[in-house]
Amino acid sequence: MPPIPAWIQRKRLIIPISVTLLSMVALVLTQAKEHSLWIQDSVVATSDGTLPKQPVCPAPATPDPLLGARTRKPGRWVGTAPLAKEVPIVVMAGHADSQGMNSAGTPGFAVGVNKQAPMDARMRDELYWNLKVQAAVVLLGKARALNISSYNPPALTIRTDNHPKTNWSQARVRSAKGEYILEIHFDAYSPYGFGSGLIPAINRPLNTIDESLGKAFGRFPRLFRGGLGGPRRGISILEIGMLEPPLEQNLRNPNTQRQTIDCLALRVVDALEQGVNRSPDGGGNGPQGLDPQTNPADG
Repeated sequence: MPPIPAWIQRKRLIIPISVTLLSMVALVLTQAKEHSLWIQDSVVATSDGTLPKQPVCPAPATPDPLLGARTRKPGRWVGTAPLAKEVPIVVMAGHADSQGMNSAGTPGFAVGVNKQAPMDARMRDELYWNLKVQAAVVLLGKARALNISSYNPPALTIRTDNHPKTNWSQARVRSAKGEYILEIHFDAYSPYGFGSGLIPAINRPLNTIDESLGKAFGRFPRLFRGGLGGPRRGISILEIGMLEPPLEQNLRNPNTQRQTIDCLALRVVDALEQGVNRSPDGGGNGPQGLDPQTNPADG
């Protein structure tokens, strides 16, 4: 049998390698596509990549025309620990790793009561709006020169709480480094929900960002329900408001959705900005100092 020409031998070697490389590339692209599918709708930049104009938003009032009612279980805590202006702020979307589980979040009034279709069949409506607000907050926060970023788990369902990529695990590690972890949530609709407010982290001293967010959204007791898993790991949970009308209607209405999300993000970012600009004695560059009427008891 005559010897096999060298060019054929090289071809035999190249073909398996090429197939292997193409398979690896296809796998990476598939995983990237799966990961991006559930976060791509949360991007709120305009089509040309520029920031939207600052929206005209309703002023806070009682009841709040943007957020609805504040929590019915008010806390009495005060955040006084100062933070450096360059403190890293990490914004997470609540329930981003627990879809299809008991802790998947609220379906919202439209789905849970009115039996409307969910905004995205892969997730509860709460997560859908959590992701939208998360993206808007980070976008605006960066424009305001905050040291802010987002974290999103690689999958919608991670059944092990201590998996290193869950919100909880990432928060525990990042909080230990001094980063401020804010997780966006929408509360359940009436009569199950309580309203807007901050549930601050309980693994560290309460700080001026906690205080500023508490003033802007309301305060849940620090040990709400005996101390939730997120706050025990360094997460400050921000309940934007109950996912019910009129807030939910404004989110679902295509004519008001963008402005509503931008106004929610503006309320959050204004509070973050005021929080990092406060001095230890409660003063600051923002219009509000620490609330002298709150009781510093850890409630």
